[in-house]
Amino acid sequence: MCEIFSNQPPENYQIIARSIRIDGHATSIKLEAKFWQVLEQMAKEQGVSVPKFISTIYTEALTYNDEINNFTSLLRCSCLIYLSQPKSPSPF
Repeated sequence: MCEIFSNQPPENYQIIARSIRIDGHATSIKLEAKFWQVLEQMAKEQGVSVPKFISTIYTEALTYNDEINNFTSLLRCSCLIYLSQPKSPSPF
């Protein structure tokens, strides 16, 4: 059973750092490649770039929580929530 998880390609969990701007401030975010893929999918569905999508999540999270102690964890959990949501069937 664990082979599904343990035998995955190392590229899935390779750490990738991307530089983006959040509220005009340059920052670097390090996430595993698989999380970047999910964020790209989420941003595409919203019709925005990944940096814009991440910036929006950051701004909205500040509105709800006043501060964000671990933004990369928030992004990872956002990906997990997204993946756990039931998908609407295609009308085609």
